[in-house]
Amino acid sequence: MKISFSTLGCPEWPWKEILVAAKDLGYDGIEIRGIEKEVYVPKLDPFLPENIESTKKELKRTGLDISCLTSSCFLFDENQDRYLKEGKEYIDAAANLGVPYIRVLGDRDPQPDQNVNKAQVAQMLLELGNYAKDRQVTVLIESNGVYADSKVMLDLMLEVNHPWIGVLWDIHHPYRYYNEPVEETYSRLKEYIRHVHIKDSIFLDGKNKYCLLGQGDIPVKQALNILKEASYSNYISLEWVKRWYYDLEEPAIAFSHFINIVKEILGG
Repeated sequence: MKISFSTLGCPEWPWKEILVAAKDLGYDGIEIRGIEKEVYVPKLDPFLPENIESTKKELKRTGLDISCLTSSCFLFDENQDRYLKEGKEYIDAAANLGVPYIRVLGDRDPQPDQNVNKAQVAQMLLELGNYAKDRQVTVLIESNGVYADSKVMLDLMLEVNHPWIGVLWDIHHPYRYYNEPVEETYSRLKEYIRHVHIKDSIFLDGKNKYCLLGQGDIPVKQALNILKEASYSNYISLEWVKRWYYDLEEPAIAFSHFINIVKEILGG
């Protein structure tokens, strides 16, 4: 399997610094979730139409991939036109960059909101999947909120039944919010998993607190071993949520710590 980090973890780093850090630390790729103050990926300077070719050459020189473009395309929101437009702009950007996946959300927060309109989510996801098909991009919905329940996610996958729609397995949320064993989540969704988010946390004083890998109680090692045994060959990606939680350790510390621990677990 290949290893990337999300730029969510380094909200103050410019593009050049992100590339240098990824290469120097031994990562295979970068998941794009904003750069500096701009979160909307199609507006980022390296990914504007006039800069895409030079960016692709720069990535090739460094030996790095972009593993996924991670959007805030909210399929649950009543403003359907806005988010369908956003999703399609991300699909276009991914197609132009040669990136295989974009991420969308069926619920706003990691903790579930039972008021999600699941029929609307399915309809919007299907529309994006149909748009993505001709552009050779797969739309991934994250195991987040109500969709962290793997039974709910499986029902969605069976309903849309689309070859250009898949699952981004965030190993944290099903375990933390539904007490799902990682074996159960993987077993139920393995046919659809195309990208994996890794993070660790502890539940302290009634709140979830994110922490460096191995300092929490999320069974990350177990999940990685499941993926290894299954010969999973796509990306696992550190989602260090520094952009939203400023008190977390600095990215240089988190990124170095993560890749060292993961390589130790995977034995390479």
